[in-house]
Amino acid sequence: MRLRLGTRGSRLAVTQSGQVADALRARGAEVEMVVIRTSGDRLADVALADFGGKALFVREIEEALLDGRVDAGVHSLKDMPAVLPAGLWLPAYPPREDPRDVLLTRAGGGLDELPRGARVATSSLRRRALLLARRPDLSIEPIRGNVDTRLRKLDEGLCDGLVMARAGLDRLGLKPEHAHALSVEEFLPAVGQGILGVEARTADTEVLEALRGVDHTGTRMQALAERAFLCRLGAGCHTPVAGHARLDGDTISIAGLVASLDGATVLTGEASGPGSQAEALGERLAGDLLARGARALLDAGGTP
Repeated sequence: MRLRLGTRGSRLAVTQSGQVADALRARGAEVEMVVIRTSGDRLADVALADFGGKALFVREIEEALLDGRVDAGVHSLKDMPAVLPAGLWLPAYPPREDPRDVLLTRAGGGLDELPRGARVATSSLRRRALLLARRPDLSIEPIRGNVDTRLRKLDEGLCDGLVMARAGLDRLGLKPEHAHALSVEEFLPAVGQGILGVEARTADTEVLEALRGVDHTGTRMQALAERAFLCRLGAGCHTPVAGHARLDGDTISIAGLVASLDGATVLTGEASGPGSQAEALGERLAGDLLARGARALLDAGGTP
């Protein structure tokens, strides 16, 4: 069959969508890549939280799906809102890449080696809160742009450190000289980090069947748990939230947190159980955090 695959136009987006396209072609599909410029790409110099959050990287691709201009769309799952538009579904989650964040510096070392008052660049509220929780003395500065742009800004000395997803570097084959991986225990990843979500119309059964061929069961369980956690929290783009699920045999474990913007308040929790109950576990963990005060942080937009 022939599939039109919608993707953003950045080098990373095209690379990861190309990996999905290659997997589909290996299963006999004829795939055409359709590049779609999103609002997030156009608003390259503004704070996304002020203009609708990460959903700005998704909206136009979803509109193209609903209009029938493409048959499927490939997204970084961490950019996707917890609730999808009516008529759309995620039938495929290809195998997850490394979910960890990475601290990049010019001199090398981890968070503890950064000098007092060092300038660390990130536009993620989650990363900001976790950095300040660990090192309140740091100066956290906003940064936008694609992977290459961010690395260049670090090289030019516009910041002392930069935090970004390991998955993006790996997918592009980049190996920066001073890259320190931050363990999920000390730096909980974003919901869906390292996962691609392939979106399609719920009524398009032929396309859904083709896409199921690139779905990875273990990754799907992790994605369902994390997204159920996010959905139950009802979190928007103004509060630092993290969630990460791991699969060990038939058991899935999920850790989550909600924090204040300054990192002074960090609520954490964990839940585990059978993989068949992935969504219920995510919801249970969110309920636990809400009962312990997360609602106040969410309602206040992360303000302590």
